[in-house]
Amino acid sequence: MHALVIGCGRVGSAVAQRLAAEGWSVAVVDEAAEAFGRLDEGFPGQTFQGHALDQDVMRAAGVEAADACVVATNGDNTNLLVAQIVDRKFGVPYVVVRVLDPVRAAFYTSLGLNVVCPTAGAIDSLAGAVLARSEAVSG
Repeated sequence: MHALVIGCGRVGSAVAQRLAAEGWSVAVVDEAAEAFGRLDEGFPGQTFQGHALDQDVMRAAGVEAADACVVATNGDNTNLLVAQIVDRKFGVPYVVVRVLDPVRAAFYTSLGLNVVCPTAGAIDSLAGAVLARSEAVSG
C-alpha cells in the first residue's frame, strides 16, 4: 500500500511515520526541505520538496499509484484544493484532509470529502470539560 502525505509539520510527519511503521510505502511532500527534519532519522519513506499543486512533484511522489492521501499543510485553502485535485484528477481511492475551520469542515464534509477537523474536537472537549465540571459543582 502506498500513501502520500502532503505537509510535513507536526501532524503530517507523525502520520507518515505511523503509516511507515505499519508497513506502508510513504511519500511526503512539503515546500520546505527543513520540514523533513521532523521525520525520524531512519524514516524509510521518500521525501519530495515542492508544492503539492505542482503536478510534476505529485507524480514523482507517486500520486498516480497512491492508495491513500493525507493532506495536512498549514493552510485550509491549500488543503481543500489539493484534496479535491488528488481525489478528482488523480483518483486516489482514499483522501483525508485536515481542515481547521469548523464551518468549512462541515461544508466540505457535506460535499463528500473525508474531513478531520481538530478544532471541532477541541471545542467539544473543552466545552464538555467545563460543562461536566459545572454539573458536578451544582449537582
